[in-house]
Amino acid sequence: MAYDALVLLSFGGPEGPQDVLPFLRNVTRGRNVPPERLAEVAEHYQHFGGVSPINQQCRELLAAIRADFAAHGIDLPVYWGNRNWHPMLADTVARMRDDGVRRALAFATSAYGGYSSCRQYQEDIAAARSAVGPDAPVIDKLRQFHDHPGFVGPHVEAVRAALGTVDPALRRRTRLVFTAHSVPTSAAAAAGPEGGRYQAQLAETARLVAADAAPDLPYDLVWQSRSGPPQVPWLEPDVNDHLRELAGQGVDAVVVSPIGFVSDHLEVVWDLDTEAAATAKELGLAYARAASPGTHPAFVSMVRDLVSERLRPDGALTRARLGTLPVWDTCPVNCCIPSSTPRRSS
Repeated sequence: MAYDALVLLSFGGPEGPQDVLPFLRNVTRGRNVPPERLAEVAEHYQHFGGVSPINQQCRELLAAIRADFAAHGIDLPVYWGNRNWHPMLADTVARMRDDGVRRALAFATSAYGGYSSCRQYQEDIAAARSAVGPDAPVIDKLRQFHDHPGFVGPHVEAVRAALGTVDPALRRRTRLVFTAHSVPTSAAAAAGPEGGRYQAQLAETARLVAADAAPDLPYDLVWQSRSGPPQVPWLEPDVNDHLRELAGQGVDAVVVSPIGFVSDHLEVVWDLDTEAAATAKELGLAYARAASPGTHPAFVSMVRDLVSERLRPDGALTRARLGTLPVWDTCPVNCCIPSSTPRRSS
């Protein structure tokens, strides 16, 4: 099928103190989140001057993708639109229409299935196209990439590098801890053929990274960045609770790898570099945090590979994959519908 553009889809984030509360209101619209909860999350952003790293990271990824496309003869303009902050996706889709784009591919900054990580991006696309009107370009989201070598490989390198900072005398009592954004259990067990896919894909990514980076070390998959009322069950254990449990088991050092994320945005630098690092210090645990892919050359090349899959007729037969879970390009209409639709608030 012919395509004439690529659009980078991301979550968005504030770029100054004045943006923080309007951004959070966008994220939580329709959820009746109490003002005190918004104020609490706003403090996380204000700790960093009201600026989330995610928009700048998207600019850097955008530039890297454009350079990679040019170097490999892929003649597609690359646009960028966000779910929750400028540039908003609807504005980007309007610009694409004005530029004459008729059919585009979309790369979302999330590797996994699930509501917030996949289906909601499909909803974002539909809403943006509806806002633009009948001349809006058709936009097809690229497949999930949790087991692509270009995603797994950078995480492997990052875990090895982080392990290299740990005292070798502690290696026998070191644990790998992989983290991802927690979601309500109702979302994790969402209806449709992808029910449970979020956890299954994360478990597979953790297994692939651990087996390559440090096969001699035990590892765990845990969760971070929980939000929402305490009476609603979310995936557990939280990374901080897990660190306390490991310390009680005699573990001396942890390497924390945020495999649920593609860049070191606020949920990484606050929840892991600030809160989890403080917990580890309190417990006397040596702590090292592995980097996320960011603009690693293999990750940038992966975007080109995913696009090439859709541009060539035999793409479905030549997918680069390390795992065994089934994949598909187009999600069924009933995928990932939780009993109560969640929305991340931080």
